[in-house]
Amino acid sequence: MKELKPGDFCPLIKGDCLGLKCNWFTQIRGTNPNTGEPVDHWGCAVAWLPTLLIENAQQSRQQGAAIESFRNEMVKANEVNQNLQIMQLQQMAKEDAHGSLPKPLVDITPVVDIDDEDFLIRK
Repeated sequence: MKELKPGDFCPLIKGDCLGLKCNWFTQIRGTNPNTGEPVDHWGCAVAWLPTLLIENAQQSRQQGAAIESFRNEMVKANEVNQNLQIMQLQQMAKEDAHGSLPKPLVDITPVVDIDDEDFLIRK
């Protein structure tokens, strides 16, 4: 099979490509989004548009997936927080009905005791 090569015709000036004399003749360095191979080529910026649009779409998809993942984690954390608050309110209502002081659901005792002589870490 014969390899296809791009032509040198420029539709903007309706003639042969001017190469480095043209401001749109630019160097592209990076990775080919289709093959993963390194790219270091000179070419027309207009000709690079399809490749750059594909790369941009891929980056947008990846960013969207990361944002969705972050959102899902925040929803889970919010649900846990709401459930803890509901449990705390239910316990407070139950203990208030019995006339006793509410007790926290989570142990809030300090991790370190301060002694006159030195710090003792409780085990």
